[in-house]
Amino acid sequence: MSQDIQPEIRQFIEQTVQNNPVVVFMKGSPDQPRCGFSSLVVQVLDHLGVEFAGVDVLQDEGLREGIKAYTDWPTIPQLYIKEEFIGGADIVRELFQSGELKTLLTEKGIVEA
Repeated sequence: MSQDIQPEIRQFIEQTVQNNPVVVFMKGSPDQPRCGFSSLVVQVLDHLGVEFAGVDVLQDEGLREGIKAYTDWPTIPQLYIKEEFIGGADIVRELFQSGELKTLLTEKGIVEA
């Protein structure tokens, strides 16, 4: 499924990930998630007190397909912490429930221990 990503889409993704310590590529916005999985990730990050950038992939088909190709990950949302791709909603939920997400965020200097 890996198709070529339009250069401007790739550049947008790279700049967004580089310029924001925590980014969620999601359906909808953090204030109004447009799917349950995006909502779950927003709720987890809010619960942990994480400031993050939400990027609505529904605004641009190229971005929606581009982010999937960029990570070779088939689903949205996608969480990045300090330029590292963490995963989608299921992985975020598992990491949160195990306490690993908070540990990761603390190690990366995003939240206080």
